[in-house]
Amino acid sequence: MSIQVVRTTDGWWVESGTGRLHRVDTDADTTAGLLADRSAVRQAAARAAADPDAGLSGGEAELLSPVTTPCRVVAQMVNYRSHAVDSGFDPDTVPPAFFRKASGSVSGPYQDIVRPQHVRFLDYEVELGLVMGAGLPVGTEVTDADLPAYVAALVVANDVSARDLQLPKTQFYESKSYPTFTPLGPRLLLVDADDLARLPDLRLTLKVNGTTRQDRTTTDMIVRPARALSLLARFQTLQPGDVLLTGTPGGTALKSPGRLLTRLAALLPPHKRWQKFFARQQANPDYLKDGDVVTACIATDDGALDLGEQRTVVRTR
Repeated sequence: MSIQVVRTTDGWWVESGTGRLHRVDTDADTTAGLLADRSAVRQAAARAAADPDAGLSGGEAELLSPVTTPCRVVAQMVNYRSHAVDSGFDPDTVPPAFFRKASGSVSGPYQDIVRPQHVRFLDYEVELGLVMGAGLPVGTEVTDADLPAYVAALVVANDVSARDLQLPKTQFYESKSYPTFTPLGPRLLLVDADDLARLPDLRLTLKVNGTTRQDRTTTDMIVRPARALSLLARFQTLQPGDVLLTGTPGGTALKSPGRLLTRLAALLPPHKRWQKFFARQQANPDYLKDGDVVTACIATDDGALDLGEQRTVVRTR
């Protein structure tokens, strides 16, 4: 049965069904440390279940990212069929691919997203984050059956992306690694085998200023978590507390210009191609602007698994 954990400057808390916070009596100051101290989490969860209306009001607490840094932040590229179509890929043939984000990009679930002055096309990507509870050595083969041995928790993520840096440079690291470009939380949802069996029921939703931009379940996913971890473990070790972002569904601001325009653009020199592409993007109103409010949540439709809702405001500085 899942346990909802949040983090404040005062430590770790289990959130009851009524939104009250019950302190986890632990010395852990990292996510890995917390996941290793399961007995303390279970004791707090027992208190929360016995007296759900006791404890600190969740609304009074300033929540931090439940994933502490430094940690590895690894992400899957184009891993939802709808996003593949949006991006001009064939979902049946797009190869699995990974990239890294700097852990310095991690921020809290209600912290502002800071858009640097030189970034013109800022995009959003709601993603399901898998938080590792055990080491994943190189060469590990992970199956659905033993996924719970590696994945301890789930978290809401927004993979914020500077498209005007990502596309012309054909690299992801800078464009996705500015401070505040990875809001995580609010909840670290500790899960067991039964919870992980319901991964396909999770719905990812992202709104900008109250308008829904992304709304899909993980059934749209191309490479599922166990397979993704096996592919990643061919070359990458993960440790407890590291996080894998599993891709985003369709609905981002960035869309492929279509096959005809892509073929015509291919005839141009690269600098002319991007000049024309971004000139067209100037008319796209979906990129994030100063003052935009982004809300992102992940939950099953019946509410049995609920990772909470993050709310961030875009600020240009």
